[in-house]
Amino acid sequence: MDVEKKRQQEQETVAEIIAIYCRAHHGRREGLCPQCESLARYAEARIAACPRMAVKSFCSVCPVHCYAPARRQEIQAVMRYGGPRMLLHHPLMTLRHMMLGWQTRLGRVAFFRHWRQSNRSVKAK
Repeated sequence: MDVEKKRQQEQETVAEIIAIYCRAHHGRREGLCPQCESLARYAEARIAACPRMAVKSFCSVCPVHCYAPARRQEIQAVMRYGGPRMLLHHPLMTLRHMMLGWQTRLGRVAFFRHWRQSNRSVKAK
């Protein structure tokens, strides 16, 4: 997948999750409250500057922490609430997000299988 397309999709997904959270916790029907708007802009900037976008699946499993500790806790709370509800609000976006995770996991499994087999053949010699 093209890195810029992946970046765009991740930004859209995060924005929708924040909107779901804001509607439920802050009662906003249209737009975002100032606190959630600030978090959305921060997340968009972090995703735009992500150095590992080509190889990572999700920010939660990335070894590089782009978010400041306070913002990380804030986005984790939003994700815990809004993530599962994405399936009801945006099922196709959720399935695309899940597919990305599966592809990444399968890629890691294939890599480690290949690595393990190549190490066995080296040791056998």
